[in-house]
Amino acid sequence: MCAEWAGEEAGQRQYRPPDGWVRWRMTLSWHGAGFVGWQSQPGARSVQDTLRDAWLPLVGHPADVARPVAAGRTDAGVHAETMTAHLDVRLGSLKPGTEQLARAINAHLPPDLAVTGIEPAAPGFHARFSCLGRAYVYRVINVPQRRPLWEGRALHRSGPLDMAAMRRAAAQLIGPHDFAAFATQEERQTVRELRRLDVQRLGELTEFHVAGESFLRHMVRGLVGTLLSVGEGRLSPEQMEAILTSKQRAQAGANMPPHGLYFTWAEYGERCQE
Repeated sequence: MCAEWAGEEAGQRQYRPPDGWVRWRMTLSWHGAGFVGWQSQPGARSVQDTLRDAWLPLVGHPADVARPVAAGRTDAGVHAETMTAHLDVRLGSLKPGTEQLARAINAHLPPDLAVTGIEPAAPGFHARFSCLGRAYVYRVINVPQRRPLWEGRALHRSGPLDMAAMRRAAAQLIGPHDFAAFATQEERQTVRELRRLDVQRLGELTEFHVAGESFLRHMVRGLVGTLLSVGEGRLSPEQMEAILTSKQRAQAGANMPPHGLYFTWAEYGERCQE
């Protein structure tokens, strides 16, 4: 059940557009190298502002389009394969000739950002608060010599990686835990439920697939850094429990660079899909 429907039954606040506005649900993809992340920042190029700017030529006035909201707020340099977002537009403000809305928006977007799908949002849908789960993949190009075509898209590691050891370590991190040891400057409560942490080898790539309801700041990159330390023999799988218990960031592996990280999907309940 999505957050809006649960809130409605409890008589709580509804996450719906204001009266006289229509909400559009979008699927986005972007290359993160040229962005400071999703979130708007003064004087910086964000995905959020770039997307809103692309809507402005399609409406009568800037006040007719709200700031978009995404399922997750990615950091600078992080990519998105499939990100869900929504945006509210004043009813009747879209100019004639915008029936092919995704194409019209993409005509005003730069090459590193695209709307891959768009539709009117279901009643009560909210890209962030309706989201029941988020997934990422971190890609490592694991070959002796670097691959220029993967530059900016995957982390290069030249030495061998012990896949079995990384998988044993990953298995110990699944479930609800206090992940303070993997978070950076986190002020929120640090207990999270990790639903998936798989390590896969696909040719020259090693991929770390991570899924959960929500994540702490830099948590995924810290998890990958720790598993790579295991794969390279600097940590053992048996140390995972002690690292979790310590709640000390210095006990876990380093945060890996953002260019290997991709937001891959957001999960929603069926009633939000109708």
